[in-house]
Amino acid sequence: MHQCAHHHHDVQNYGPAFAIGVGLNVAFVLIEAGFGFWTDSLALLADAGHNLSDVLGLLMAWGGFALSKVRPSSTRTYGWRSTTILAALFNALLLLVAIGGITWEAIERLREPSMVAAPTIIIVALIGVAINTLTALLFMRGRHGDLNIRGAYLHMAADALLSLGVAVAGGLILWTQWNWIDPVTSLVIAAVIFVATIGLLRESVDLVLQAVPPEIDMTELTTYLVELPGVSEVHDLHVWAMSTTEIALTAHLVKPELANDDELLSQLAEDLHHDFNIGHTTIQIERSVQAANCHQADEGTL
Repeated sequence: MHQCAHHHHDVQNYGPAFAIGVGLNVAFVLIEAGFGFWTDSLALLADAGHNLSDVLGLLMAWGGFALSKVRPSSTRTYGWRSTTILAALFNALLLLVAIGGITWEAIERLREPSMVAAPTIIIVALIGVAINTLTALLFMRGRHGDLNIRGAYLHMAADALLSLGVAVAGGLILWTQWNWIDPVTSLVIAAVIFVATIGLLRESVDLVLQAVPPEIDMTELTTYLVELPGVSEVHDLHVWAMSTTEIALTAHLVKPELANDDELLSQLAEDLHHDFNIGHTTIQIERSVQAANCHQADEGTL
């Protein structure tokens, strides 16, 4: 006997947020590049290139969000839900590339200090703080429940932090004339962004490999299933993420005594959704493991 239950989350529509974020960041890239050419500042031109990668990151996250809404088909029975996981992974990798670029540039400036156009840098950096902060706030509410949205949020929050650090460094340089403050500040900010990015990278890689989502306690889940009325054993229990917001479960329950299993399965699906946030459930009821003859030797019994 099989029971499939599907609970679809009311996911907030982040389409407008992505559109606004992309528009603001494209405008900032043009402003920063314009100031860079006007002041002949290689630093501003390099940062404009970095901010262009932010636009790419937002576009990838937006693409993943949009594709996850595509309806399932006969060849993709889950639709394109997993694209949100891929977008989160690519965003994490893109952040690491950006960190590498910032670190490389900072080390080069430490080796060969150059004059910094502090007033111009302060103005442009403060514009960057405003734009990146506003963009990050657009994704702030969804950063805990959706890894893809969290990737977009981290990208923008990291840049807001970077721009703030650049503005502070510009002020200190204007006051002290110590040009080495600029690259040192960049290294500190790069380290902070790296720490935040590692968590995003590790979690997105785990989801790509269909690991158990971090919010699921497998011991608690197994205990709940084993303690269901009439259930003597649980095996072939699998839990994985279908997307950055949806979790699926399959399990075989050994229940020797005949009973109204439909009622049990219905309540089980509701409990799994409410207590564990698992929205896609497939349960197989068996009278015994031997009779079912479907337990693979290379899979452990839970």
